[in-house]
This record gives sequence, structure tokens and C-alpha cells, in this order.
Amino acid sequence: MAYAVDTLLDSLEENMMKTEDSLVGVFSGIRTGKASPALVENITFEYYGTQTRIRDAAGITTPEARLLVIQPWDASAVKAIEKALLSSNIGITPMCDGKTLKLPIPELSQERRAALSKQAKASAEDAKVALRNIRRDANDAVKKFEKDGELTEDERKKMLDDIQKVTDSYIAKVDAMFAAKDKELMTV
Repeated sequence: MAYAVDTLLDSLEENMMKTEDSLVGVFSGIRTGKASPALVENITFEYYGTQTRIRDAAGITTPEARLLVIQPWDASAVKAIEKALLSSNIGITPMCDGKTLKLPIPELSQERRAALSKQAKASAEDAKVALRNIRRDANDAVKKFEKDGELTEDERKKMLDDIQKVTDSYIAKVDAMFAAKDKELMTV
């Protein structure tokens, strides 16, 4: 069990990194006024009876700053991708020419920008809650180690301080990521 004491901070950091990476993925899917493949790449559609992500079945390019072009490798998938895009919540209607789908990215209204900013803030808050839950689990483990006699009181205090420092650094990263995304969203 002493091995678990040694690896506690490493697993804490690893779990917090996963939370940070998850938030990066969520933020990349929140659209701004610019075309970005991340906006549509994870949308799934039915392809030969299997749910498939668009990025796994098509090339996604941005030939212009405000245009996304999706070119499926199998032309029979065009209609299914179009249907998936229409049913997703990205708010863009694709134009289809039978072989490719073009998504013109409209200018965001101030109201839409505010709504997307609010969505980003909620995602950032969810990430902070996840970080705090990871911290709580690590703190509980440290207290259990002390109770089981694997840590002294001084070692427990030091570990709890270290856990708090790691948590604070990740919360600061989440705040910085939200500030950057909010600035990107609100810039006209």
C-alpha cells in the first residue's frame, strides 16, 4: 500500500490533466465567427449501421476564414452527414452539391455571442467541479493513509498542501482558458 502513497500525486495530476484536455475539446466545439474543423469533426452520423464521426469519414477543410468544406470519401455518405449536421446544435445549414457539403459560417449576433460565452462559462465551471472532486478523493486517500499508519501527521499535512497547490494551478489554467475563449467569442 506504500506504493499508492508514492503515486497519489502523480495520479492526481494525471486525472486533472484529463479534465483539462476534456475542457479543451469542449471549447473547440463552441463556435466563434471563424471556420474551424473542430466545430463539426466530432458530430456523428449513421454510416453502414455504425455511428461514425465526420472526421473519420470525410476531409474537413477551411478554404476561407468563414467557410467549412466537408468532402466525404464515400459520396453515398453525403446525405447522412447533411442530416447529422442539420440535427446538431451548431446552427448552420449546409449547402450540398451532391459530392461536398459547404457550411458558410455566419457572423455571430451579440446575443448569440453572449449565449456561447455563457455556455463556455458553464463548461469551465463543470471542469472546476471535476477538479475539486479529484482533490476531495485525493484528500480522502491521504487521510485514510494516515489512519492506516502509512503516513505521519506531518507527511499528511505536506501531502494535503501539495494536493491543494496542484488543484490551484489547474483551476488557474481553467480560468485562463475560459478568459481566452470568452475574449475570442466576444471579439467582433
